[in-house]
Formats: sequence, C-alpha cells, structure tokens
Amino acid sequence: MEIQDQEKNITVNRKARHEYSILQTFEAGIVLTGTEVKALRQGKANLVDSYANIEKGEVWLLSANISAYEQGNINNHEPTRTRKLLLNKSEIRKLIGKVKEKGLTLIPLRMYFKNGKVKVELAVAKGKKVYDKRESIARRDFQREQERRFKY
Repeated sequence: MEIQDQEKNITVNRKARHEYSILQTFEAGIVLTGTEVKALRQGKANLVDSYANIEKGEVWLLSANISAYEQGNINNHEPTRTRKLLLNKSEIRKLIGKVKEKGLTLIPLRMYFKNGKVKVELAVAKGKKVYDKRESIARRDFQREQERRFKY
C-alpha cells in the first residue's frame, strides 16, 4: 500500500520568484505552536519580506507573518516571531556553504501541508538586478503572445 504525499499550499511567496533567481530548493519542517497551526489551517500566513538565517548551526525563519488565531485566548502566539526550521545536518552544512558566497541568501518560497505536517520550501537565491527583472517580464510576455498565436 503506497502512502501518497498530499500537499496543500497555505501561502506562496510570488514576489520571491520576481525579485530573486532561484538556484536550489530545500524542504524544511518548522517548529510551531498550536494556535499557529490552527491559523495556518485558516490560511492566515504571509511570506512576503521574510527570509531565513543560519545561527549556531540552526536555521531560523524571520519576519514570516502568521496572523493571530481568532478563537485563541491570552496565550495566542506573536504573529512575526522567529521560528526554527528543521533540516538535516548535511543540508544545513550545504546551506552554510552556499550562504557564505557573496550575494546569496535564503528565502522561503511557499508554506504548505504535507501529510498533515507544515513544511516550508526554502530556496538559495541570488537577487536580480533591475535589467534582469525587465528581461524576465519581456520573456514572459513573449511566451504569452506565442501561446495566443498558436491557439488560433
């Protein structure tokens, strides 16, 4: 009997693919409190302007906004707290090597449920220059135009 990997997106960082060129991606678990998971089930998360940092051999997700759970009590979570990401030691070593290179950073691309657990897709990325962004937009428009022509 096969176990299927059922994935359900919670939030996608669309701005990341526009602002950065993605070099490599990793799947990471995330340490959350109960009210955070309940808020995520309601889809109340935002990854825009968030990033990951490596400190003392651990990976941390900073400025990711998970809104407060509405039915929560006084022990509700802080929306933009720093959260620990769970990766293997070998993956963390790879990330440390990549991030030490000039101009590379760690950004979350999406947050999703996989078999009932919250996962974060983390990317090693390099910031795009303005002319690179223009080139990406022109390429996308050209592709769209080609698809329209072949359609008719």
